Amino acid sequence: MAKTARPTISDVAKAAKTGKTSISRYLNGEKHLLSASLLARIEQAVADLDYRPSLMARGLKRGRTRLIGLIIADITNPYSVHVLSGIEAACREKGFTPLMCNTNNEVDQELHYLDLLRSYQVEGIVVNAVGMREEGLNRLQQSSLPMVLIDRKIPDFACDVVGLDNTQAATTATEHLIEQGFEALLFLSEPLGSVNTRRERLAAFRATLARYPGMVAENAEIVLHEAAQLDNTLRQFHASHRGMRKAVISANGALTLQVARSLKRIGLNWGSDIGLLGFDELEWAELAGVGITTLKQPTWQIGFAAVEQVVRRIEGHSDTVREHVFSGELIVRGSTAR
Repeated sequence: MAKTARPTISDVAKAAKTGKTSISRYLNGEKHLLSASLLARIEQAVADLDYRPSLMARGLKRGRTRLIGLIIADITNPYSVHVLSGIEAACREKGFTPLMCNTNNEVDQELHYLDLLRSYQVEGIVVNAVGMREEGLNRLQQSSLPMVLIDRKIPDFACDVVGLDNTQAATTATEHLIEQGFEALLFLSEPLGSVNTRRERLAAFRATLARYPGMVAENAEIVLHEAAQLDNTLRQFHASHRGMRKAVISANGALTLQVARSLKRIGLNWGSDIGLLGFDELEWAELAGVGITTLKQPTWQIGFAAVEQVVRRIEGHSDTVREHVFSGELIVRGSTAR
Protein backbone atom coordinates (compact mmCIF):
# COMPACT_ATOMS: atom_id res chain seq x y z
CA MET A 1 0.00 0.00 0.00
CA ALA A 2 1.47 3.34 -1.11
CA LYS A 3 2.43 5.70 1.68
CA THR A 4 0.17 8.76 1.85
CA ALA A 5 2.05 12.00 1.24
CA ARG A 6 2.32 14.28 4.24
CA PRO A 7 -0.02 17.28 3.82
CA THR A 8 1.67 20.63 3.31
CA ILE A 9 0.68 24.16 4.19
CA SER A 10 -0.37 24.58 0.55
CA ASP A 11 -2.78 21.64 0.90
CA VAL A 12 -4.34 23.28 3.96
CA ALA A 13 -4.66 26.62 2.17
CA LYS A 14 -6.32 24.93 -0.81
CA ALA A 15 -8.77 23.03 1.36
CA ALA A 16 -9.62 26.16 3.36
CA LYS A 17 -9.98 28.21 0.14
CA THR A 18 -7.50 30.82 1.25
CA GLY A 19 -3.81 31.73 0.86
CA LYS A 20 -0.71 30.46 2.73
CA THR A 21 -0.39 33.80 4.54
CA SER A 22 -3.64 33.18 6.39
CA ILE A 23 -2.52 29.67 7.29
CA SER A 24 0.79 31.05 8.61
CA ARG A 25 -1.08 33.56 10.75
CA TYR A 26 -3.20 30.73 12.13
CA LEU A 27 -0.17 28.59 12.93
CA ASN A 28 1.67 31.51 14.52
CA GLY A 29 -1.22 32.23 16.87
CA GLU A 30 -2.34 35.42 15.11
CA LYS A 31 -5.94 34.23 14.96
CA HIS A 32 -7.28 37.67 15.85
CA LEU A 33 -6.28 38.76 12.32
CA LEU A 34 -8.63 36.20 10.76
CA SER A 35 -12.40 36.47 10.30
CA ALA A 36 -14.56 34.01 12.17
CA SER A 37 -15.61 32.21 8.98
CA LEU A 38 -12.02 31.93 7.70
CA LEU A 39 -10.81 30.68 11.07
CA ALA A 40 -13.50 27.99 11.03
CA ARG A 41 -12.52 26.86 7.50
CA ILE A 42 -8.84 26.64 8.44
CA GLU A 43 -9.59 24.63 11.59
CA GLN A 44 -11.74 22.25 9.57
CA ALA A 45 -9.05 21.86 6.88
CA VAL A 46 -6.36 21.18 9.50
CA ALA A 47 -8.57 18.55 11.12
CA ASP A 48 -9.60 16.91 7.84
CA LEU A 49 -6.01 16.67 6.59
CA ASP A 50 -4.58 15.83 10.04
CA TYR A 51 -2.00 18.52 9.33
CA ARG A 52 1.03 18.68 11.68
CA PRO A 53 3.38 21.62 11.07
CA SER A 54 7.12 20.87 11.18
CA LEU A 55 8.27 22.47 14.42
CA MET A 56 11.89 22.01 13.34
CA ALA A 57 11.36 23.90 10.09
CA ARG A 58 9.43 26.67 11.82
CA GLY A 59 12.11 26.97 14.50
CA LEU A 60 14.94 27.16 11.99
CA LYS A 61 13.06 29.85 10.06
CA ARG A 62 12.99 31.93 13.24
CA GLY A 63 16.55 31.06 14.21
CA ARG A 64 15.33 29.01 17.19
CA THR A 65 15.06 25.24 17.55
CA ARG A 66 14.06 25.12 21.23
CA LEU A 67 16.34 22.08 21.55
CA ILE A 68 18.74 21.45 24.42
CA GLY A 69 21.36 18.79 23.87
CA LEU A 70 22.22 16.37 26.68
CA ILE A 71 25.42 14.37 26.76
CA ILE A 72 25.09 11.72 29.46
CA ALA A 73 27.97 9.47 30.45
CA ASP A 74 26.05 6.33 31.33
CA ILE A 75 22.30 6.03 30.89
CA THR A 76 22.22 2.80 32.92
CA ASN A 77 23.55 4.52 36.03
CA PRO A 78 20.70 5.24 38.51
CA TYR A 79 22.26 8.65 39.12
CA SER A 80 21.84 9.55 35.44
CA VAL A 81 18.26 8.26 35.31
CA HIS A 82 17.14 10.53 38.14
CA VAL A 83 19.10 13.50 36.77
CA LEU A 84 17.37 13.00 33.41
CA SER A 85 13.99 13.10 35.11
CA GLY A 86 14.78 16.57 36.48
CA ILE A 87 16.15 17.69 33.11
CA GLU A 88 13.01 16.58 31.29
CA ALA A 89 10.77 18.36 33.81
CA ALA A 90 12.72 21.61 33.48
CA CYS A 91 12.74 21.42 29.67
CA ARG A 92 8.98 20.95 29.67
CA GLU A 93 8.49 23.91 32.01
CA LYS A 94 10.80 26.16 29.97
CA GLY A 95 9.37 25.17 26.58
CA PHE A 96 12.40 23.25 25.34
CA THR A 97 12.82 19.71 24.05
CA PRO A 98 15.76 17.60 25.29
CA LEU A 99 17.86 15.77 22.72
CA MET A 100 19.75 13.08 24.61
CA CYS A 101 22.99 11.30 23.70
CA ASN A 102 24.41 8.48 25.81
CA THR A 103 28.21 8.20 25.47
CA ASN A 104 28.61 4.98 27.46
CA ASN A 105 31.65 6.61 29.11
CA GLU A 106 33.52 6.61 25.77
CA VAL A 107 35.42 9.78 24.86
CA ASP A 108 35.09 9.14 21.11
CA GLN A 109 31.34 9.03 21.51
CA GLU A 110 31.39 12.32 23.41
CA LEU A 111 33.20 13.96 20.48
CA HIS A 112 30.81 12.43 17.96
CA TYR A 113 27.74 13.61 19.85
CA LEU A 114 29.12 17.10 20.37
CA ASP A 115 29.41 17.48 16.60
CA LEU A 116 26.01 15.89 16.06
CA LEU A 117 24.24 18.21 18.50
CA ARG A 118 25.80 21.24 16.87
CA SER A 119 24.54 20.01 13.49
CA TYR A 120 21.02 19.88 14.93
CA GLN A 121 21.47 23.51 16.00
CA VAL A 122 20.68 22.92 19.65
CA GLU A 123 20.51 26.17 21.59
CA GLY A 124 22.45 24.90 24.60
CA ILE A 125 24.13 21.77 25.95
CA VAL A 126 24.12 20.04 29.32
CA VAL A 127 27.13 17.75 29.73
CA ASN A 128 28.19 15.12 32.20
CA ALA A 129 31.83 15.16 31.08
CA VAL A 130 33.26 11.91 32.39
CA GLY A 131 37.00 11.92 31.89
CA MET A 132 36.80 14.13 28.83
CA ARG A 133 40.25 14.38 27.26
CA GLU A 134 42.16 17.10 25.49
CA GLU A 135 40.42 16.85 22.12
CA GLY A 136 36.96 16.95 23.59
CA LEU A 137 37.93 19.76 25.91
CA ASN A 138 39.18 21.83 22.99
CA ARG A 139 35.93 21.35 21.12
CA LEU A 140 33.92 22.37 24.15
CA GLN A 141 36.03 25.47 24.66
CA GLN A 142 35.75 26.44 21.00
CA SER A 143 32.00 26.06 21.03
CA SER A 144 30.04 29.26 21.49
CA LEU A 145 27.01 27.32 22.67
CA PRO A 146 25.70 27.97 26.19
CA MET A 147 26.80 25.01 28.29
CA VAL A 148 26.41 23.63 31.81
CA LEU A 149 28.37 20.74 33.29
CA ILE A 150 26.68 18.31 35.66
CA ASP A 151 28.54 16.69 38.52
CA ARG A 152 32.04 17.04 37.10
CA LYS A 153 34.29 19.95 36.26
CA ILE A 154 36.81 20.13 33.44
CA PRO A 155 40.24 21.47 34.54
CA ASP A 156 41.01 24.97 33.22
CA PHE A 157 37.61 25.22 31.52
CA ALA A 158 35.44 28.06 32.86
CA CYS A 159 31.89 26.75 32.66
CA ASP A 160 28.77 26.69 34.84
CA VAL A 161 28.62 23.56 37.01
CA VAL A 162 25.74 21.98 38.93
CA GLY A 163 26.29 19.09 41.32
CA LEU A 164 26.74 17.80 44.84
CA ASP A 165 28.66 19.61 47.58
CA ASN A 166 31.22 16.82 47.70
CA THR A 167 33.12 18.21 50.69
CA GLN A 168 30.00 18.47 52.83
CA ALA A 169 28.76 15.06 51.74
CA ALA A 170 32.02 13.19 52.31
CA THR A 171 32.56 14.94 55.64
CA THR A 172 29.05 13.97 56.78
CA ALA A 173 29.59 10.35 55.72
CA THR A 174 32.98 10.07 57.43
CA GLU A 175 31.85 11.69 60.68
CA HIS A 176 28.87 9.33 60.79
CA LEU A 177 31.16 6.31 60.71
CA ILE A 178 33.38 7.80 63.43
CA GLU A 179 30.33 8.48 65.61
CA GLN A 180 29.23 4.89 65.10
CA GLY A 181 32.47 3.67 66.63
CA PHE A 182 34.34 2.48 63.56
CA GLU A 183 38.12 2.62 64.01
CA ALA A 184 39.47 1.76 60.54
CA LEU A 185 37.98 3.23 57.36
CA LEU A 186 38.64 2.37 53.72
CA PHE A 187 37.60 4.86 51.01
CA LEU A 188 37.03 3.10 47.68
CA SER A 189 36.67 4.90 44.37
CA GLU A 190 37.19 4.21 40.72
CA PRO A 191 40.56 5.51 39.42
CA LEU A 192 40.80 9.16 40.44
CA GLY A 193 42.15 10.52 37.15
CA SER A 194 41.07 14.14 36.80
CA VAL A 195 37.53 13.46 38.01
CA ASN A 196 36.96 16.22 40.55
CA THR A 197 34.08 14.46 42.32
CA ARG A 198 36.28 11.52 43.33
CA ARG A 199 39.16 13.78 44.32
CA GLU A 200 36.98 16.14 46.37
CA ARG A 201 35.31 13.27 48.24
CA LEU A 202 38.64 11.64 49.02
CA ALA A 203 40.14 14.96 50.14
CA ALA A 204 37.24 15.56 52.54
CA PHE A 205 37.55 11.99 53.85
CA ARG A 206 41.24 12.54 54.60
CA ALA A 207 40.71 16.01 56.07
CA THR A 208 38.03 14.72 58.42
CA LEU A 209 40.11 11.79 59.64
CA ALA A 210 43.14 14.06 60.13
CA ARG A 211 41.25 15.44 63.13
CA TYR A 212 41.17 11.94 64.68
CA PRO A 213 44.81 10.77 65.06
CA GLY A 214 43.88 7.33 66.39
CA MET A 215 41.82 6.39 63.35
CA VAL A 216 43.08 4.20 60.52
CA ALA A 217 42.41 5.83 57.14
CA GLU A 218 43.09 4.04 53.86
CA ASN A 219 41.97 4.46 50.29
CA ALA A 220 42.11 2.36 47.13
CA GLU A 221 41.26 2.90 43.48
CA ILE A 222 39.26 0.10 41.88
CA VAL A 223 38.45 -0.53 38.22
CA LEU A 224 34.69 -1.04 38.33
CA HIS A 225 34.43 -4.57 36.94
CA GLU A 226 37.76 -5.96 38.20
CA ALA A 227 36.20 -8.36 40.70
CA ALA A 228 39.44 -10.04 41.74
CA GLN A 229 41.11 -6.70 42.50
CA LEU A 230 38.17 -5.63 44.63
CA ASP A 231 38.01 -8.98 46.45
CA ASN A 232 41.71 -8.80 47.30
CA THR A 233 41.47 -5.18 48.48
CA LEU A 234 38.58 -5.89 50.83
CA ARG A 235 40.03 -9.16 52.09
CA GLN A 236 43.37 -7.50 52.86
CA PHE A 237 41.75 -4.52 54.58
CA HIS A 238 39.69 -6.82 56.77
CA ALA A 239 42.63 -9.04 57.66
CA SER A 240 45.01 -6.16 58.38
CA HIS A 241 42.85 -4.67 61.11
CA ARG A 242 41.59 -7.64 63.07
CA GLY A 243 40.15 -6.67 66.41
CA MET A 244 39.08 -3.25 65.14
CA ARG A 245 35.68 -2.09 63.90
CA LYS A 246 36.10 -1.54 60.18
CA ALA A 247 33.99 0.18 57.53
CA VAL A 248 34.11 0.90 53.80
CA ILE A 249 32.96 4.08 52.04
CA SER A 250 32.10 3.59 48.37
CA ALA A 251 32.37 6.73 46.22
CA ASN A 252 29.41 6.04 43.91
CA GLY A 253 26.39 3.80 43.45
CA ALA A 254 27.83 1.62 40.71
CA LEU A 255 30.83 0.80 42.89
CA THR A 256 28.62 0.15 45.94
CA LEU A 257 26.90 -2.63 44.00
CA GLN A 258 30.27 -4.20 43.19
CA VAL A 259 31.39 -3.88 46.83
CA ALA A 260 28.22 -5.63 48.01
CA ARG A 261 28.82 -8.46 45.55
CA SER A 262 32.46 -8.72 46.60
CA LEU A 263 31.61 -8.92 50.31
CA LYS A 264 29.22 -11.77 49.52
CA ARG A 265 31.95 -13.58 47.57
CA ILE A 266 34.53 -13.34 50.34
CA GLY A 267 32.06 -14.24 53.08
CA LEU A 268 31.73 -10.94 54.95
CA ASN A 269 28.39 -9.53 56.06
CA TRP A 270 27.85 -5.78 56.07
CA GLY A 271 26.55 -4.65 59.42
CA SER A 272 28.03 -7.48 61.50
CA ASP A 273 31.50 -8.13 60.00
CA ILE A 274 32.19 -4.78 58.37
CA GLY A 275 30.46 -1.40 57.98
CA LEU A 276 29.38 -0.14 54.54
CA LEU A 277 28.32 3.32 53.39
CA GLY A 278 27.81 4.26 49.75
CA PHE A 279 27.36 7.49 47.86
CA ASP A 280 24.10 7.65 45.86
CA GLU A 281 20.77 6.36 47.10
CA LEU A 282 19.99 2.98 45.54
CA GLU A 283 16.50 1.48 45.31
CA TRP A 284 17.73 -1.88 46.58
CA ALA A 285 19.82 -0.46 49.47
CA GLU A 286 17.04 -0.80 52.05
CA LEU A 287 16.32 -4.39 50.96
CA ALA A 288 19.89 -5.74 51.02
CA GLY A 289 20.44 -7.65 54.28
CA VAL A 290 20.24 -5.20 57.19
CA GLY A 291 20.14 -2.34 54.68
CA ILE A 292 22.99 -0.20 53.36
CA THR A 293 23.57 3.34 54.61
CA THR A 294 23.75 5.79 51.72
CA LEU A 295 24.55 9.43 51.00
CA LYS A 296 21.61 10.54 48.89
CA GLN A 297 22.15 13.14 46.19
CA PRO A 298 19.28 15.46 45.17
CA THR A 299 19.60 14.18 41.61
CA TRP A 300 16.26 15.45 40.30
CA GLN A 301 17.02 18.94 41.59
CA ILE A 302 20.51 18.81 40.05
CA GLY A 303 19.06 18.02 36.62
CA PHE A 304 16.39 20.68 36.93
CA ALA A 305 18.90 23.34 38.04
CA ALA A 306 21.26 22.49 35.15
CA VAL A 307 18.54 23.24 32.59
CA GLU A 308 17.52 26.41 34.42
CA GLN A 309 21.09 27.64 34.20
CA VAL A 310 21.62 26.78 30.54
CA VAL A 311 18.33 28.51 29.67
CA ARG A 312 19.58 31.61 31.52
CA ARG A 313 22.65 31.57 29.27
CA ILE A 314 20.50 31.02 26.16
CA GLU A 315 18.47 34.07 27.16
CA GLY A 316 21.64 36.14 27.25
CA HIS A 317 22.60 36.34 30.94
CA SER A 318 26.35 36.93 30.98
CA ASP A 319 27.12 36.99 34.69
CA THR A 320 30.26 35.22 35.92
CA VAL A 321 30.56 31.45 35.76
CA ARG A 322 28.56 29.85 38.54
CA GLU A 323 29.01 26.67 40.59
CA HIS A 324 25.68 25.56 42.06
CA VAL A 325 26.08 22.79 44.63
CA PHE A 326 23.48 20.91 46.64
CA SER A 327 23.84 19.26 50.03
CA GLY A 328 23.61 15.49 50.35
CA GLU A 329 21.36 13.62 52.79
CA LEU A 330 22.56 10.74 54.93
CA ILE A 331 20.16 7.76 54.94
CA VAL A 332 21.18 5.60 57.91
CA ARG A 333 20.53 1.84 57.78
CA GLY A 334 21.81 -1.30 59.44
CA SER A 335 25.15 -1.48 57.59
CA THR A 336 26.59 1.22 59.86
CA ALA A 337 24.78 0.39 63.10
CA ARG A 338 26.76 0.04 66.31
